Amino acid sequence: MKVKRLRADVLAGLTTSFALVPECIAFALVAHLNPLMGLYGAFIICTLTALFGGRPGMVSGAAGSMAVVIVALVVEHGVQYLLATVLLGGLLMILFGVLRLGKLIRMVPHSVMIGFVNGLAIIIALAQLEHFKQGEVWLSGTALYLMLGLVALTMAIVYLLPRLTRSVPPALVAILGVGLAVYLLGLPTHTLGDMAHIAGGLPEFALPQVPWTWETLRIIAPYAILMGLVGLLETLLTLNLTDEITESRGFPDRECVTLGAANMISGAFGGMGGCAMIGQTVINLSSGGRGRLSGVVAGVMILLFVLFLSPLIERIPLAALVGVMFVVAQQTFAWASLRVLNRVPLNDVLVIIAVTTITVFTDLATAVLCGIVIAALNFAWQHARELYADSHLQADGSKLYSLHGTLFFASTTPFLNQFDPANDPQQVVLDCRHLSFVDYSAIAALKTLRERYSKAGKQLRVLHLSGRCKQLLKRYGVAHD
Repeated sequence: MKVKRLRADVLAGLTTSFALVPECIAFALVAHLNPLMGLYGAFIICTLTALFGGRPGMVSGAAGSMAVVIVALVVEHGVQYLLATVLLGGLLMILFGVLRLGKLIRMVPHSVMIGFVNGLAIIIALAQLEHFKQGEVWLSGTALYLMLGLVALTMAIVYLLPRLTRSVPPALVAILGVGLAVYLLGLPTHTLGDMAHIAGGLPEFALPQVPWTWETLRIIAPYAILMGLVGLLETLLTLNLTDEITESRGFPDRECVTLGAANMISGAFGGMGGCAMIGQTVINLSSGGRGRLSGVVAGVMILLFVLFLSPLIERIPLAALVGVMFVVAQQTFAWASLRVLNRVPLNDVLVIIAVTTITVFTDLATAVLCGIVIAALNFAWQHARELYADSHLQADGSKLYSLHGTLFFASTTPFLNQFDPANDPQQVVLDCRHLSFVDYSAIAALKTLRERYSKAGKQLRVLHLSGRCKQLLKRYGVAHD
């Protein structure tokens, strides 16, 4: 059983490495960098996070979401400032993990998770369309038909092979099979070598050649913070997704620390920054990769491609890799979310659509932040509406109000509207047995209520406050019975 598990991890890692190479090259080119920087970053980050991270089976590398963030920095200040930014961004990630802030990912609602997954699936699919161009011109005629045919063949192999055997990853068979067919038949189609030549040596240690001054920090700090935020968000969301797929639990804080350390080492050796990559993670998991070995194999294979195997790897047809990534996009998209749109609350539907759309047109950090804000506002609104009061006159002529719900900034107005100081009797009792005070707005609302009854010449008694509520009232100097 152990040998079978190791074999599955090795094959999954090999498959994932083929999918990592074109993505890392493309992201490096997007950021106006040497493709080798993307490959070095992928090797270092993928290997280290696989060895020491908190989520076996998850694949990290030079991600596109982080590449987009630093384009302006590279254009304005150059590569050395980027490497300094990667170092600082990695340090911020480590700090995030050391402070055990990974648990904050629990604040991300499930509807935001679905929108994130759907948005990234669309991005993965749209990114493949660039391979249907030659320069800035779309392919046409025989070249287009050949590309489409090879993509369709690749996808057919990935979908149909599991019906015959599950002993080898279908994506690996598809890439190697289509690549061999193109080579033997001499088909004129784009290959990985058309994107960039990846031959190179070992990455060399060298600190960024920038002046270590406050001015440099002022330049790189905003990019480092944004890079760290985007990287942590994508990593933690991908970790949650991996937990669901594997039905196991990862360790987010450990993953944050390891990712930060890997980014710092990558920056020190001339590599790009990176984070978890959902597409490659899906490939790894669907190919049977569950252990740390799969990620290690994927990372080490990238280095071997650069050092020794570039002539072979550069012959892989882009159509085969595009076909695999189209399958990944299809498998990543949460199709079940479309079937339940008419069954879940409208606010959740709006969050899913909003996060999906914002992810596609802007960036992940903005999308998740917007999704959380929308979900939080809806939660506050719904929770505020649940506050209500039971009231009745007692035998001694006083009036008893029993409040139920949570008193916070959104429910203070409904709370005050429950009372009628002008028409209530002289003695009024507020029973807070079932009322929770959350914030300063709640304290201010209680203080306002006391003042209203005082101006009306009437007495308000507050009973059954919880220990926490009494502490809040004491802290803000509000008297209580």
